[in-house]
Amino acid sequence: MFRRFISGLVLSIVSIAVFAQNYQIKGTVVSKSTREPLEFVNILVVGLNIGASTDINGNFTINSVPPGIYQLRASTIGYKTVFTEEYRVNHITPHINIEMEEKSTSISEVTVTASPFRRVAESPVSLRVIGLQEIEKAPGANRDISRVVQNYPGVAFSPVGYRNDLIVRGGGPSENRFYLDGVEIPNINHFSTQGASGGPVGLIDADLIRNVKFYSGAFPAHRGNALSSVLEFSLRDGSMERNSLKATLGASEVSLSSNGHLGDKTSYLVSVRQSYLQMLFKVLGLPFLPAYTDASFKIKTRFDDKNELTVLGLGGLDRMKLNMDIDGDYAEYLLSYLPTIEQETFTLGSVYRHYAGNHVQSVTLSHSYLHNRNFKSQNNDDSNPDNLNLDLGSVEQETKLRVENTSEWASWKVNAGFELNYTHYTNDTYQKIFSDKLYEFNYNTSLNMLRWGIYASANYKSFDEKFTASLGVRTDGNNYSDKMKELWRQLSPRLSVSYRLIDGLYLSGHMGLYYQLPAYTALGYKDNSGVYVNKGLDYTSVTQESLGLTWNPTETMEVSAEGFYKMYNNMPLSVADNIPLSCKGNDYGVIGNELLVSDAEGRSYGVEIMFKWLLAKKLNLSSSLTFFRSEFKSGADDKYVASAWDNRFIFNMSGTYNLSKNWSVGMRVCAIGGSPYTPYDEEKSSLIEAWNVQGRAYYDYSRYNMERLPAFGQLDVRVDKTFYLKKCMLGFYVDIQNITASKLRQPDALMSTGEVDTNRPGHYVMKSIKMESGTILPTIGITFEY
Repeated sequence: MFRRFISGLVLSIVSIAVFAQNYQIKGTVVSKSTREPLEFVNILVVGLNIGASTDINGNFTINSVPPGIYQLRASTIGYKTVFTEEYRVNHITPHINIEMEEKSTSISEVTVTASPFRRVAESPVSLRVIGLQEIEKAPGANRDISRVVQNYPGVAFSPVGYRNDLIVRGGGPSENRFYLDGVEIPNINHFSTQGASGGPVGLIDADLIRNVKFYSGAFPAHRGNALSSVLEFSLRDGSMERNSLKATLGASEVSLSSNGHLGDKTSYLVSVRQSYLQMLFKVLGLPFLPAYTDASFKIKTRFDDKNELTVLGLGGLDRMKLNMDIDGDYAEYLLSYLPTIEQETFTLGSVYRHYAGNHVQSVTLSHSYLHNRNFKSQNNDDSNPDNLNLDLGSVEQETKLRVENTSEWASWKVNAGFELNYTHYTNDTYQKIFSDKLYEFNYNTSLNMLRWGIYASANYKSFDEKFTASLGVRTDGNNYSDKMKELWRQLSPRLSVSYRLIDGLYLSGHMGLYYQLPAYTALGYKDNSGVYVNKGLDYTSVTQESLGLTWNPTETMEVSAEGFYKMYNNMPLSVADNIPLSCKGNDYGVIGNELLVSDAEGRSYGVEIMFKWLLAKKLNLSSSLTFFRSEFKSGADDKYVASAWDNRFIFNMSGTYNLSKNWSVGMRVCAIGGSPYTPYDEEKSSLIEAWNVQGRAYYDYSRYNMERLPAFGQLDVRVDKTFYLKKCMLGFYVDIQNITASKLRQPDALMSTGEVDTNRPGHYVMKSIKMESGTILPTIGITFEY
């Protein structure tokens, strides 16, 4: 029976390979301003010498296209040449809609060279666009967008803890903002740290993503409350021609997605995923076992050529248990302090757009919800109520409205709008805390807050596209405190310019002032008497300056070098340990539930170098090198010390090469400088009361980050094979992370033996554990699309 099954599988695969065929690409080209169809537009498949022209209705059909991932190039007299996003060509190739912008001058007056590398007047520096092929096939990423982003300049990766914390240009994981088709979502990871972000696995199914715009600086004026990065996810549209189903067995989950249409005006896209990460972590002998379920959908209705409505949703259900079946000092150490985590999160949003010639109006309405619960008992024994050390239940809810208008005339583009945000935050916490003595902290808080913001920007592009400039401003306020109501305090101007020195060589710069509201966990924090003790906090501000050179020696190659400088002010500073809140957030739990003052200052500066080479149907290669420093000081008169994110250098080289017969191979080499770390306070840590409350050693913050770990590097490889048939697609991949089994050195852990020190009453006998990790992590993935 087994032999028959294997023989049948082999014959099926062989038949698929033998009868694989070419496909069609269909689409429509319209004018961006008038929405009218455009005739005689030349459409070319980038990398292939095949194409077609549009008919009188703006439609085109390209026949005999080999399966794969492609861009299209659209060009015609009087309009700017357009490169589309990347699309997968197979049995369900989507209908491709292309918008073309009219040129301000005749073609005889000036020649502008088109390029697939995106250039935006508002963000001529610090913007990267991540395409479909990188998301699908990035080695070591396992189709998790947070890990794909880590291949880009200025983005540090976490080699320990199986976490996706986004550390950009020396800023903390709480300084990032995320948007899904224009709808803001609080976080993009399961088991996120409340008050920050990050987690072991991404929340967004890669099967739904068309591309990602990643801003590491030069943020657009309509994207507020960010200090380090903005990620804008563009989701695919459902097919208006047929319904399809796709099943994927990934590194940590199994997913089922479908896309298609409901009638002749509405398309849909839906995905459900169930994890088996807990089984993988159990096999690896990890002390925590995360299980999650998530679902997402997008429904888009085009009422007519000028009006459309998009409704989308994203939600996750997370449960993290402790693995009590493992032994050893390492497991005992982690189990002594890791909490049990339960989370539910979702975002529902809608975007209405009206196209009125040169003007586009949009209204975005959304609601986000996060319910976070953490539990911890001494020695993980919850049979005795006296053992309870932590019982936290918290809810964050946000309802957001954004109204904006974008207008374009020849060389000018103007965007303006306003935002309203209503927040409801509650926290019911019991926690034992040891400072100089043991405290039982029990508080209940509820915070209702109204936020508002207004913004405007104007972009200019010369007729020959040699010079671009953008001037933007926004301001934000809220009713939390009297000084936060004053809009002039959070006035946020920004300016970007770019100049083409010679053909293919651009000099660009940006400067801006940005603000971020402290986390709700901090704003809603009360002391034992029920007083909001953080009313004196200010918005955190950062002044950003960057200057860069970008060179495109060919249409498919880009080399860039960019220097950046960030200066932080009014950073929330912990009164208890005298370090900024931004230096926390890369571990499980909650940050911000403490007394804070806006006294800290910080700076981050460095140089980023990137090389990118795209050869359609052949190669996708990117390499980046970043040298930087990230520092802070507790007050204006103090000295700068290294922040938690001061790795000094980051190197990444990642590439995928497509072979014949739909095979591809990929490799990623990455290295990162050693992280600074703080020695332990051995005297305090050994106290019986202190250890029993926290279950881990206490840091000596008087020596904060005075030590440093060695650098770390690893090699990841990936092999893909895809089979195409007339009505289905079958794909396999093998992804091996850390194939060299590189070892990451961490500070030796200090932990209790559980034995009382007879020479020091009230103290445990302590021991040190060598902390070194690094293992080969193979993954097999299967994709079937019908």
